[in-house]
Amino acid sequence: MSSMSIRQITIAGTGLIGGSFGLALKKYGYAGRIVGCDRAPVLERARNKGAIDTGHTDPADAARGSQIVLLAAPVGAIVELIGRLGPVLPPKTLLTDVGSTKSEILSRARAVFGKDTSRRFLAGHPMAGKEQTGVEFADPDLFKGAAWFVTPVPGQKTFDGLSGEFLQWVENIGARVVGMNADAHDQLCAWISHLPQMLSTALASVLVDEYGEDAPLLEVGGRALREMTRIAASSYSMWRDVALTNKKNLSRALLIMEQRLAHIRDNLDTKELAMEFERAHHLRKIASQRRKEAGKATK
Repeated sequence: MSSMSIRQITIAGTGLIGGSFGLALKKYGYAGRIVGCDRAPVLERARNKGAIDTGHTDPADAARGSQIVLLAAPVGAIVELIGRLGPVLPPKTLLTDVGSTKSEILSRARAVFGKDTSRRFLAGHPMAGKEQTGVEFADPDLFKGAAWFVTPVPGQKTFDGLSGEFLQWVENIGARVVGMNADAHDQLCAWISHLPQMLSTALASVLVDEYGEDAPLLEVGGRALREMTRIAASSYSMWRDVALTNKKNLSRALLIMEQRLAHIRDNLDTKELAMEFERAHHLRKIASQRRKEAGKATK
């Protein structure tokens, strides 16, 4: 597939994800131009890091002349940018995003693009990130081995045309494309991404309350504690939008989790605790079984 029908890509939001995407494109052979859109100091850092070729603070200016516009911002900002950019983008330009929840983003895209949504908007979400934010931490290999969800609207042929070519680049930088309905995506991510974040946040926050400033918790805690509280360092501004736009699913997951913790608390001295451990061990078993099957399939 010729890579040059995408001659220019705009990345709106040149932080960790946007910056990493720019670096990844360059590392894996994209020869076109990459234009960033962000606040001036951020654009300067992104340019110095080599993530973008040039930048504009105004989204419409940044999008001019691009075949692909990638919205790499928190969900609330993505929703707002679809409303701002949608009406001024030429019909041939594909707008796509990296938002962690999809239903609200898609309903805004539908409101803006109507029956043209399937041709003009591709809803996406790479399952990649770090607890640190900012282009300083951008990494061209951030997407290696990561799932990149796409949640098409009915009848959308994601692998055709410009969208297919964009997804070819997503695969070139090491991600694997996973198609899924938007509601199913939001429900799944509540469990596999949003709940773990809230658990990590709660654990870190309760430790601060219990032990205060002086306790060398992470120093003495060992690897398990460091791993479980690592993502507690994630930024509130991103997660606020996730919680707002996926409240029902996340709320349900938290409730079920609370009930499970209560069950464990009530059974610290019974056989039920052993059964919980046994059930928990299945998660790894299922994963290693699937890896074996995948290995056989590729041989």
